[in-house]
Amino acid sequence: MPITNTTSTLIQAETLELLEWPRLCQHLATFAATKLGVAAALDLPIPATQAHTAELKAQTQEAYQLENRAGGALSFEGIQDIGTSLQRAELQGLLSGEELLAIATTLAGARQLRRIIDSQPDVPTLQELAAQLRTYPELEQEIHRCIDDRAQVADRATPKLAGIRVQMRQLRDRIYQILQGILQRQSNAVQEQLITQRSGRFVIPVKAPQKDAIPGIVHDSSASGATLYVEPHSTVNLNNQMRQLLRQEQAEEEAVRRALTEQVAAVKPDLDRLVVVVTTLDLATAKARYSYWLQANPPKFIELGEPELAPKNPETEDEEKADEENSENSQLLIPNLRSQITLRQLRHPLLVWQQQHEQGFPVVPVDLTIGPHIRVVAITGPNTGGKTVTLKTLGLAALMAKAGMFVAAREPVELPWFDNILADIGDEQSLQQSLSTFSGHIRRISRILEVLHNKSEGESAGEGEENSQFPMPHAQFPMPKSLVLLDEVGAGTDPSEGSALAIALLKYLAQHSLLTVATTHFGELKALKYQDSRFENASVEFDDNSMQPTYRLLWGIPGRSNALTIAKRLGLLPEIVEEAQTYVGGASQDVNQVIAGLEAQRRKQETKAREATQLLHQTEKLHREVSQKAAALQERERELKIAQEVAVNEAIGSAKSEIAQIIRRLQSGNQTAQNAQQATETLNQISQKHLPSRQQPAKPKPGFMPKAGDRIRIPSLGQTAEVLSGPDANEELSVRFGIMKMTVKLGEIESLDGQKPETKAQLAKAAAQAQALATAKAKQAASEPAKPNPEIAIRTANNSIDLRGARVSDAEIEIDRALSKAVEYGVLWIIHGKGTGQLRRGVHEFLANHPQVSRFELASQKEGGAGVTVVYLK
Repeated sequence: MPITNTTSTLIQAETLELLEWPRLCQHLATFAATKLGVAAALDLPIPATQAHTAELKAQTQEAYQLENRAGGALSFEGIQDIGTSLQRAELQGLLSGEELLAIATTLAGARQLRRIIDSQPDVPTLQELAAQLRTYPELEQEIHRCIDDRAQVADRATPKLAGIRVQMRQLRDRIYQILQGILQRQSNAVQEQLITQRSGRFVIPVKAPQKDAIPGIVHDSSASGATLYVEPHSTVNLNNQMRQLLRQEQAEEEAVRRALTEQVAAVKPDLDRLVVVVTTLDLATAKARYSYWLQANPPKFIELGEPELAPKNPETEDEEKADEENSENSQLLIPNLRSQITLRQLRHPLLVWQQQHEQGFPVVPVDLTIGPHIRVVAITGPNTGGKTVTLKTLGLAALMAKAGMFVAAREPVELPWFDNILADIGDEQSLQQSLSTFSGHIRRISRILEVLHNKSEGESAGEGEENSQFPMPHAQFPMPKSLVLLDEVGAGTDPSEGSALAIALLKYLAQHSLLTVATTHFGELKALKYQDSRFENASVEFDDNSMQPTYRLLWGIPGRSNALTIAKRLGLLPEIVEEAQTYVGGASQDVNQVIAGLEAQRRKQETKAREATQLLHQTEKLHREVSQKAAALQERERELKIAQEVAVNEAIGSAKSEIAQIIRRLQSGNQTAQNAQQATETLNQISQKHLPSRQQPAKPKPGFMPKAGDRIRIPSLGQTAEVLSGPDANEELSVRFGIMKMTVKLGEIESLDGQKPETKAQLAKAAAQAQALATAKAKQAASEPAKPNPEIAIRTANNSIDLRGARVSDAEIEIDRALSKAVEYGVLWIIHGKGTGQLRRGVHEFLANHPQVSRFELASQKEGGAGVTVVYLK
């Protein structure tokens, strides 16, 4: 029987309720900025196609980027729900000032939204949305021109309205003047000095006993009857005129609002689109903010691989071979995922909310890692252990991913895109419908199977060919892409029959859904994993010591039955528990013991894994510290090199300055050998002072000279000895090693660290070499021609530069180049001209800090005066 839309809608709605999707939507709505966003979040739909999900996910991711970018967060200030107003305008209704003002502020807010989005990079999806916004600034300006901040029609709206209000103010002033005079003249007759209005006419409060003192029309009285509100006869005509002007004002205001309403109606389709776009943007921003609060991560949808035929049961393989031809077309093509489902540290979003806002218990995350070939996961374990919460957490994660939201799990978040998410969770007893727990479960499961079966048959007939990823020439049913969640499958009836029904149901679902996760207490379901590779076991952990569940999910290990242990710990009579123990089969006890051993082994492995992880973290931390220290040392070495280079450059500059002074003295005096010798000695002193490492070879360290009591080594004997007396005039010294004493030459010993003593012959030789080197340098200096004296140098084309018309920055380069060429002349003439003096000031500032310049001055009048600077080099 084909499924009806009512059945499909019913089971989808039931699933959302069972997974508490409306409650999650309420939490999401708190992050919306506008009423439009709140309404959209409370009624958040689930997309029907993966393309729609991809679009919503892109919107959320880009909004998330903007929320975490300085100055990029979207602002929805001024945006209001104008949908009802737009409908009234389309039906030729008259919009109020408040409604018109709301439309204007919404247009301004939408324009600001578009401006923010257009100014941000890498948000193409939001930019595509913002490009659809037509904000009609001329309509906004016209509304603000005609409607003031109090939502009233302004005087500036039309000249006629302004004239009417001028007349009304003048008439009101006349009425007030007349009534004020009456109040003063008849102060004894009035209740208080007050001018008020009744029925739109100006009146004064008069004491009831003295109403005849002020003739007029009584419009109202106080509750006690002691005060009458009288319109004096002298103001009746004026009040009549005021009423006429008031009606004219109202008519003119309506005409203004009518004109504005017609302008709004003319662009209603664009404004409707604007409302949809800003709602979409607000909803995407709400999802992004909710995801940030939840510390969630974007999901990645796993693609389906090539489908395969469902595996056959080995026990029935022979029978199937006999009917192979008939069964070929009845096999179902099962798609494999290209990678495993990965949801690590997955948290239930509603429990996180409860923990944060309602002081709930800390949320224990679960790890869901399901292999690509797994179709059914059977979760076993004790009651209140977290099995049902695990189902709901997975269901909500799948729904949130489909709706374009982030999932509260650690990266990477990888799961398939399910076309259907169907659940049977909880107890569906109903006295009115005479439904037991078992009957309620079967009713709901039947609707789930009806949806799966109808989808398969419908698409196999050609309805889903466009969406099919793979051809299926031999398949009766298409690829199943549904997620089915079953809580306590087969419960509520005879255990043996319930277990048999659960096994048959899960095997059916293994062929007709992409993934089924079921919780159960039936031990028979634990063995399915070892019969069919599409099945997997998981269990919720239970602490035997505290007799409390840990809410952790263990994979690959079925859960133990702890009913008897829990009953005994909770106070049930021990004799009852012991007798019950005798009824438990030996095989069941053996299985529980095996499971207990596996759990202990798993805990030991997890402990070792944690220790290994801690060791890895410590190693990584140590590596980072060593790397940081190495980087710091390298940076310190670089700084020292820079400092040394600066010091060397300063020493070179100082040395050049002193050398230049010596050269000038030689040039200004007589070039004799004696003067050259003195200059050479001075240069040697400068070399030793500034550049000892570059100008002369390093002196050897002072030699070792032994004295009494020192320990020395005699290399020729291979012995160490103690010095008894220092070297005499013949460079001999007395030493002792062991019980022996002897005299040795100074050149035959060395210190314990290998230093040789300096003998007289070595000192004489070093002195002779130094004297010879000094004599050679003196002869070389005497033979070199003397440089000209810069004080009396002659100006030529080679020691002059013309900078007139140049900029200061260009002039500095030219001066630096000319100074290096003018060293042999000792002086440089710089022609910069007089002009404004700016070039001259720039040249002088540059020369004042140049290391080659000794001094500079303006030239004499005959050589150019203030237009020329003479530079003397060091």
